[in-house]
Amino acid sequence: MHALKLIIRNTLRHKIRTGLTVFGLLIAVLAYGLLQTVVDAWYAGVDTASSTRLIARSSISLAFTLPVSYESRIRAIEGVNTVARSAWFGGIYKEPKNFFPQFAISTNYLDLYPEFVLPEAERQAWMRDRRGALVGRQLADQYGFKVGDTIPLRGSIYTGDWQFVVRGIFDGSDDTKITRHMLFHWTYLNEWLVQRPGRRANQVGVYILGIDAPDRAAEISRAVDKEFQNSVAETLTETEQAFQLSFVSMSNEIIAAIRIVSYVVILIILAVMANTMAMSARERTSEYATLKALGFGPGFIALLIFGESLAICVVGGGAGLWLTPYAAAGFKQAAGGIFPIFAVSQTTVIAQVLCALAVGVAAAIVPAVQASRVRIVEGLRAMG
Repeated sequence: MHALKLIIRNTLRHKIRTGLTVFGLLIAVLAYGLLQTVVDAWYAGVDTASSTRLIARSSISLAFTLPVSYESRIRAIEGVNTVARSAWFGGIYKEPKNFFPQFAISTNYLDLYPEFVLPEAERQAWMRDRRGALVGRQLADQYGFKVGDTIPLRGSIYTGDWQFVVRGIFDGSDDTKITRHMLFHWTYLNEWLVQRPGRRANQVGVYILGIDAPDRAAEISRAVDKEFQNSVAETLTETEQAFQLSFVSMSNEIIAAIRIVSYVVILIILAVMANTMAMSARERTSEYATLKALGFGPGFIALLIFGESLAICVVGGGAGLWLTPYAAAGFKQAAGGIFPIFAVSQTTVIAQVLCALAVGVAAAIVPAVQASRVRIVEGLRAMG
């Protein structure tokens, strides 16, 4: 009890210095949490990828398409239950800054994505309308789309002005599912291409394959690629997670830089905290000598210093932890939907707690060792 009282009094002795240190810890823990949440948001699509879906694309690049005739041959491969088509559209909604993904899909696409929940009545309405579109809940909330609205898009890959009618709004099965995209009929796009010169008609961007045995994913992938080996358009088939990671890997340097910055922030506040504790211990040399003269051992002196350091870190780190979810919500809103999933994970919270405690312990080690070794005579001489 006496030790706790001394720790509290020592912590509050220099209120301005303690307050500034607490504020610095708050900012550091908050910044660390936000930066780690940005990294998690980058991997959101990878983490939610299904183990029962494969993606078959051109082995050269995603910019190259595959013939629609491949579909029947892929479906005939053992282990493949469902094959759906998908093609990137790349339209512009009003102005370029309003970017969101749009995909031309086959009607069985949603069968492969049970995590997208759509009322049956809305699905049937979409099936009946060749210009019908389905939009995700996150996208609908962002732009205020409602069933029956017309979405005008200016084509960038497929030139011209396009009009799509919202026939349904699908939700995610839980909060981790990204629903910030639009889906429409592949046949509608293909009909438009057939009427234009060139060889762009009857082509598919990627095939999504549904399989029942995730442990056979590698085997089935090799079988698909072998089927089209040495053909005009060879395929590269991989799991959905690997496909998503191929996009994330394009930004590996950025992600690595964000991770490094998050740890640098913690190191900086560790240096500040260590300096604060060193100053406090130096100012109390005579007091520690007096305590030793009264019979208190080096362990008690170290306890006071560690207790003060941890008290500051608990207050500053706790405030940073409390503010992180609110800051994340504000950041998500300010980012304008760049990160559909931007939630502070439990792993990030645990990391914040550990970082705050680590700073508290590390900052007190040197001052505690020095104070516990203070000789009574030398310490009392410092009083004069």
